[in-house]
Order: sequence, then structure tokens, then C-alpha cells
Amino acid sequence: MGFGGGKERSRRRGRSHSLPFVAVLLASGLFMSIETAPSRIRFVLVGTQHPGNMGAAARAMKTMGLGRLVLVAPEKPLNEEAFRRSAGAEDVLGDAPVVATLADAVADCRLVLGCTARARRVQLEELLPGVAAQRALAKAAEPAEVAFVFGRERTGLTNEELQLCHLAVHIPSNPDFSSLNLAAAVQVLAYELRMASLGGVSAVAPAEPGFREEPASHAQVEGLFGQLGDTLDDIDFHKGRAPESAMRKLRRLFLRTELSEQEVRLLRGILSDAQRMARLAAGKPQ
Repeated sequence: MGFGGGKERSRRRGRSHSLPFVAVLLASGLFMSIETAPSRIRFVLVGTQHPGNMGAAARAMKTMGLGRLVLVAPEKPLNEEAFRRSAGAEDVLGDAPVVATLADAVADCRLVLGCTARARRVQLEELLPGVAAQRALAKAAEPAEVAFVFGRERTGLTNEELQLCHLAVHIPSNPDFSSLNLAAAVQVLAYELRMASLGGVSAVAPAEPGFREEPASHAQVEGLFGQLGDTLDDIDFHKGRAPESAMRKLRRLFLRTELSEQEVRLLRGILSDAQRMARLAAGKPQ
């Protein structure tokens, strides 16, 4: 039917383009960044109620080649049960820092993914675990720090904690019996990250060529949001209305843009001038 020659030409074209592409990847260091990307991904457990679950989560991570665990204000300290249930992942559990707040745990991150049943009033883009894993590896390969956040066994993450996340991850479990144990949820995400990393370059989009400004860290963006909230109060933007709805929408707007450090400084400079003018208008001292 005339397709034989086309198939041979297609094979020749495939060979002629594959070698230069591989050479470009090697020269750019992308293979190395993909290989080391999982080392820039941390799992954050918030307000864990049972120490044994922290140990089981550490074990789930280590079986998939992940070793960075952060504990945020656990209800109880690590104990014998926690280390017993880690079953060979005592190093992951023992090395896990304990911090007071989620903001502290993700301050240097440029992508934070909150694992939740539903995003409730906090409207976040919701990803399936496999897509979330690929998105996380792509960001980590830039390189950048990435966090997956898991909430409390009974109540999950609060709306305030979800507001600190850029994306939501939802595990599509049985709707008639959807409750997952914390360690089981950790295992699902750890497995998807493992599979995505084994997929190599197909799981990670190559970085855009050309100059890129340094992305703002989570702490820098949160500083901007804090000043933005203060500025809206200073100029009486809300007019007596509750500020939460407007701030949620503004957070989503800015989080979608992946602000750079320079852009955050520019916006904060504008806000500082707006605050100064508001004080002048109100007759307050500078």
C-alpha cells in the first residue's frame, strides 16, 4: 500500500534526531537534574495524632527511594512504637526535623502540594497522584525544593493550611469507603513519584531556554501576601466586608504566576508606597 518506504524514512529520521537531542540533554545537565530530583522532594506530615503512623509513613517513603520527612507539630513525640513501625526506615524517621508550623516546613519550597479529600472552600487546581508526581519532579529538576503535605488522620488539613499550598492532590479512592490511612496515602504518592522518576526524561519537561529570573521561595511569597493583606486594610478596600474571600482569590491569582524574587520585590515596593500614601491621607505619622 506504499507505506514501507515511509516507515523506513521515519526510522531514519528518528535516528538522525535522537542523538542530537540526547547530546543536548547531556550538555544541559538535565539527566543529572532528573536523577537527583527526588532528593529535593520532602513529605510533610502535619499534626499527626498517632506516632506509629509517622513510622509507617517513613517506611512507605524509604521503600520508594525517598528520604526527606518533616514533622509539623505532631500531637505526640516519636516513641518506641513509631520506630518499630518504621521497620528499617529508622534513619528517615530519626532524621526528620520537627517544626512548629507548616509555613516553617515549606518556607524554602517553590511548589507545595496538599494531599486532601477535597479542597473545600480553598479552590485549588486538583491533580491525580500520577500527574502530581510528574509536576513535582519537573519542578524539582529545575532545581527547586518541593513538598507534599499530608494532614491529620481524622480531619486532614485546615483551610488555612491548604492556602499555603499551590496545588491539591486527590487520591480517587472508593467513594463508598474513601478513608485512607495516613501511611497508605503516603505510599500512593511515594509510588507515583518512583514510577515517574523511573520514566526518566519522559516524565519531566525540559527547562525553557534562555535567561530565567530566580523564582521566589514560599516564604517570600507568603511575605508578599501578608503585606498585601495589610495594605488592603490600610486603604479600606474591604469596606467592612470579611477579607477572607478577596484574599483567597488574590492568592490563587498570584500563585498561578510563579512569581520571581524580582517580581516580589517590585510588588512589595508598590505596596509600601500605597501604605505610605494611605498613612499620609489618614494623617498618621510616617
